[in-house]
Amino acid sequence: MYDLATVGPDVEVEPGTNVLVSGPPLTGKHELALDVLKAGAARGEGTIVVSTKDGAETLLPHFPDEANVGIVDCVTEQRGVGTAEDDPRVSYADSPVDMTGIGVELSAFLQEFYEDRELARNRVLLSSVSTLLTYGDLQTVFRFLHVFTGRLQSADALGVYVIDATAHDEQTMNTLKQLFDGLVEVEAAEDGEPTVRTTGLAR
Repeated sequence: MYDLATVGPDVEVEPGTNVLVSGPPLTGKHELALDVLKAGAARGEGTIVVSTKDGAETLLPHFPDEANVGIVDCVTEQRGVGTAEDDPRVSYADSPVDMTGIGVELSAFLQEFYEDRELARNRVLLSSVSTLLTYGDLQTVFRFLHVFTGRLQSADALGVYVIDATAHDEQTMNTLKQLFDGLVEVEAAEDGEPTVRTTGLAR
């Protein structure tokens, strides 16, 4: 079981589970999803972040140097901002449009973690699905995520995916939700603390 205590008390999910984290902007959904991975890294689990939002230089400081972490950076080369450095913890996709390249780099990290490092537990974050939908149509993104989620299910990994719920229409959201085993909805609250609701996740 994967412990998701950062999502809610005593929340655990089976290996091979894919969870969609949804919410409006500025509600802390990205932070919550990243905390799920940081908790796994603290336990010695493998951690892979596929980022269409932040470059590797922004993400790596969230994890200790000794952590088993891999970053698939889809930002740095496209924007030409920052440096695509030679770091074994980082691989680069040309852009969020390069979904084939993203899949190849993800598979390489999974193979390294399972076979070379013998890590039976691995958590993968894709942040964010909304960026993919900015560059590709729904059908293309759906096909990509279908393969992505299936790969993690086969590997008994935990997949966490972030989406901006307000950026897409109801049909798009309902279509994408079919791919996931559970949903975490993050909503703003009057007191400033976000409200977290879970669907399809055991407590």
